[in-house]
Amino acid sequence: MDPDVVEIAPPLSASASRTRKPRKAVVPEVIDVEQYHEDKMNKGKATQDGHNPFSHVANGVMPMDVDGYTMVLNDIPTGVKVVMSTSQPPSGFQNYSSKGTSKSSRSSPSVSFSQNNQTMCSSSTMIQPQTPNVVREPSPSSRPVNCDASASSSSEAVPSAQANFLRDFKRFDTVEDFSDHHYVSKGKTSKQHSKTWLKKVQEDWKILENDLPDTIFVRACESRMDLMRAVIIGAEGTPYHDGLFFFDIQFPDTYPSVPPKVHYHSGGLRINPNLYNCGKVCLSLLGTWTGNKREKWLPQESTMLQLLVSIQALILNQKPYFNEPGYESTKGTQSGEAHSKVYSENVFILSLKTMVYSMRKPPKHFEEFVNSHYFVRALDIVKACNAYKDGAPVGSIVKDGIQDIEQTNQSGSKKFRTDVAAFVKTVVGEFVKLGVKELEEKPKPPPVVIANTESNTANRKRSRSSSIKEFLANIGRCVFQ
Repeated sequence: MDPDVVEIAPPLSASASRTRKPRKAVVPEVIDVEQYHEDKMNKGKATQDGHNPFSHVANGVMPMDVDGYTMVLNDIPTGVKVVMSTSQPPSGFQNYSSKGTSKSSRSSPSVSFSQNNQTMCSSSTMIQPQTPNVVREPSPSSRPVNCDASASSSSEAVPSAQANFLRDFKRFDTVEDFSDHHYVSKGKTSKQHSKTWLKKVQEDWKILENDLPDTIFVRACESRMDLMRAVIIGAEGTPYHDGLFFFDIQFPDTYPSVPPKVHYHSGGLRINPNLYNCGKVCLSLLGTWTGNKREKWLPQESTMLQLLVSIQALILNQKPYFNEPGYESTKGTQSGEAHSKVYSENVFILSLKTMVYSMRKPPKHFEEFVNSHYFVRALDIVKACNAYKDGAPVGSIVKDGIQDIEQTNQSGSKKFRTDVAAFVKTVVGEFVKLGVKELEEKPKPPPVVIANTESNTANRKRSRSSSIKEFLANIGRCVFQ
């Protein structure tokens, strides 16, 4: 079947790497994070052109990545206004690499894709020290925001309350109760667990607290340590981009001898061959699908972080059609790619419906997160939808334009464009309810009506008649003279 395991070495500290643009390589059988440990050990030791970028620290000069290049405080040009802060910069001020890829202060560990003994490692991004932070203040924009395909991102504006909320929202935290949890009836608050169970769960909590990528958020329950809830943000370059996908998790009494139980908040929609509309998650790591020994749950090695990253990387991927058993062999063929395109287009429509479902019924402890997330990303989502209506292929739109140049010679199907145009109105309606004023319809000015009363008509007739009589009189005078 589809790839089913991500192997992650024991964590040391939070890493900072993310690949925003998906590779065109064949979906691997195993994602093996063998360099995760090595990357963490070497954190801060990277060099550029034989020069250690951290050498300035010893001299009291802190390097900072601004606008895609490394600068130090002594290198700031004259006239550039700099804001110094010991806290994290607001989410509206982001650093970008030379390719337009946004850099986060924290993201997923480096991932090695292995297949047929060939290894392809994802690129890593070195984040410069964040204390003190150097932020170049942008000049205020005078251009009004519109909702066409060229609509600007809401993140380009001054940080809103919602953006600040997302900035401060912890990747991992504990809550007191989970009354709406799928597995809440499967255990009791007073239930006693073994020391092995408690130790393993606490270890998972610690790993998640330190090493969660910046697109996964988790809440654990203090009164019911066997319950956990996670949300994964759909990645750019996939038909799941900008969406929120929720999972309820339970640690069985025999954990870690057996894998956790996972339920997907589907809303009755099947958006992936591995995510059923009943909430079942099909994955070898969970024991819900076949796989070799290394693809299954290993009590002494497997972790909750590994499970969540596996769902993110291997299920919510660029071409989910090939996750279906038997279809992977058609990848790269004309027929297989054609079917994959149609499937991904349908997945995006279902993803839009999932957005509406989440906004109308957000899971407990994530209500404000859902509202803030879609408030901040509303314009980007609408911009992508407008591009899809104009023929862009699904998954090709990112904040900086077209994702893959090779895909620009393709276009979305006529049905896809029609479906997007029809359903985006519902999505925009939900965004407006969240307070995205840029998407509100502006009232049309009333038409200018010129009064045409009977009196005005009569006056015009009399005036015309008088002019004719006067003209004839003039002609008569000329004749008699």
